[in-house]
Amino acid sequence: MVKLCKEIKVSPEEMRAAYCGALIEEGKKNPKVVTVDCDLMNSCGTKGFMKAFPDRAFNIGIQEQNACAMAGGLSAAGLIPFVHTFAVFATRRIYDQIFLSCAYAGKNVKIVGCDAGVSAAFNGGTHMAFEDMGIMRVMPDVTILEPSDPVMMRALLPQVAETYGVFYLRMPRKTVYQIYEEGSEFTLGKAEIIREGSDITLIAIGLEVRQALAAADILAAEGISARVVDMFTLKPVDADCIRKCAAETGAIVTCENESIIGGLGSAVAEVLVEADPVPMGRIGVRDEFGEVGPQSYLEERFGLTAAHIADKAREVLARKK
Repeated sequence: MVKLCKEIKVSPEEMRAAYCGALIEEGKKNPKVVTVDCDLMNSCGTKGFMKAFPDRAFNIGIQEQNACAMAGGLSAAGLIPFVHTFAVFATRRIYDQIFLSCAYAGKNVKIVGCDAGVSAAFNGGTHMAFEDMGIMRVMPDVTILEPSDPVMMRALLPQVAETYGVFYLRMPRKTVYQIYEEGSEFTLGKAEIIREGSDITLIAIGLEVRQALAAADILAAEGISARVVDMFTLKPVDADCIRKCAAETGAIVTCENESIIGGLGSAVAEVLVEADPVPMGRIGVRDEFGEVGPQSYLEERFGLTAAHIADKAREVLARKK
């Protein structure tokens, strides 16, 4: 069962803390779980795992490509490696190693990319991954997910650890909003309709789930009934949910903290164009590089706010038959 918090507010727990706590619990259950870090244990929040399991945590320094190849070898030896670094390094820098040493080789490796999208904030454009989901989505046999809050992280991490294969888990590492009540349960590959609506569907992922819910409130004040979907698994995307929402509401807006090229917007559009297309709009970064600034500024700068989502919904509704 999934329950929204009565009041969506800043979580007292950072995402990296929720992640590490969940990983430690998996480590207690399964001695095969190990970590590989690239001199970012403090940033990615994995020091707790090293403290709990010093013989199963490897900090190999700033050599991400080697870390990924090493993870493939650890998997070949029967272990379950989790590789941690910033999202830009976890995808762009080690793409060929993920492809060859992990996915093509059929290994059991979990890649964790921190500081996704505008959550990179003051690390700036060089560290601001907008393209990571898109490039990972075209790689065969890779599961891609982006938990929306610490509660979802704790629910999904065991499934990641216990499901064989290559995973890319994308997340902000610091403060996020808590959307779900403790005890909420989620299933990989199955989207959640978290707010009902009949006029339009807002399909969101990650940080944009909160913004989509706020946009639905804005639209409700205007008499527009907006459904909100948390599409936390990007690949395999829940095509049944997308088709259901298209049929029942007749219009869709996707909302993502990443490039609109190749990510959630592209995945949803692909499903729709092969089924029964409906008017659709995309909220996300529009073919641009990142820049330095507070996250709130960047959300406005790249058009990721609830107000931008509401504007896009009105535009799409104007095209609805």
